[in-house]
Amino acid sequence: MSPEFLLTQLLNGVQYGVLLFLMAAGLTLVFGIMNFINLAHGSLYMMGAYFAALAYGKTESFLLAIVAGAAGLFVLAVLLDRIAFSALHRRDHLDQVLATFGLVLFANEAVRFFWGSAPLFMDVPGWLSQPVQLLGFNYPAYRGAIIVVGLGVAFGLHLLIDRTRIGMLIRAGASNRQMVSALGVNIAWLTTFIFALGAALAGLAGAMVGPILSIQPGMGEPILILTLVVIVIGGIGSVRGALFGALIVGIVDTLGRGVLPGLLFKLFDPAIAAAAGPALASVGVYLLMAAVLALKPEGLFPTRHS
Repeated sequence: MSPEFLLTQLLNGVQYGVLLFLMAAGLTLVFGIMNFINLAHGSLYMMGAYFAALAYGKTESFLLAIVAGAAGLFVLAVLLDRIAFSALHRRDHLDQVLATFGLVLFANEAVRFFWGSAPLFMDVPGWLSQPVQLLGFNYPAYRGAIIVVGLGVAFGLHLLIDRTRIGMLIRAGASNRQMVSALGVNIAWLTTFIFALGAALAGLAGAMVGPILSIQPGMGEPILILTLVVIVIGGIGSVRGALFGALIVGIVDTLGRGVLPGLLFKLFDPAIAAAAGPALASVGVYLLMAAVLALKPEGLFPTRHS
């Protein structure tokens, strides 16, 4: 197992973690600040991928496809929240779970109706199709671009939440919604903005996976499960926890699937290794989550309350 292979897998883990962060940041804003359980967050990611594929097919512009995925989901989320979800903000979590799970089923059938069941694909843009030299070996430029974009979004969210007036309102609304509303802030539109921002991040993630994954109905459910794992590990309501938790999960999952089977083949009988390798690789992140819950139930980077 060469150092180049290990470093490539490590970078792939960071890239996967960045995509998970885009999902987890949106979901942790919605759940941690709005106290709203949105099981349809994975469906928003799927719709972002389909919006991007639609725009790419019409314009053949990758940048416009990315904008369509993020901006389209922002607009869609505003409509969803004002038409349907606003009534759920005051309901208990069971009602939220049932309603958003129904939206998952509706979204999957909707994309089958409009786009069919066949998977869609997007091409890597020409200016990102060539590998780049990194520490003496080639690494796909597009995967590197995903890492850069994800870290840029993380920095942007930090500035938005900690350095702007709207971020101050978001933090105040998370602590005491009634007081913020009494001060004249339209808390309903503030929560709509938070929901739409989370959906836009999910749409951005969906748009960016188009060139490396197939776009198909139901693609949002698997990543939603890992996103929930990220939030539990990082700390519910913490954007910083979402970033570090996503990077940890991405690296553990990628190294587990890429490195662990090869190690088992060296240590055990090939028949045992062939059976145990994929199983251990698939449950690695869940074992990590169980360990974090046992040792630090509030997560590795819980929110600080003043």
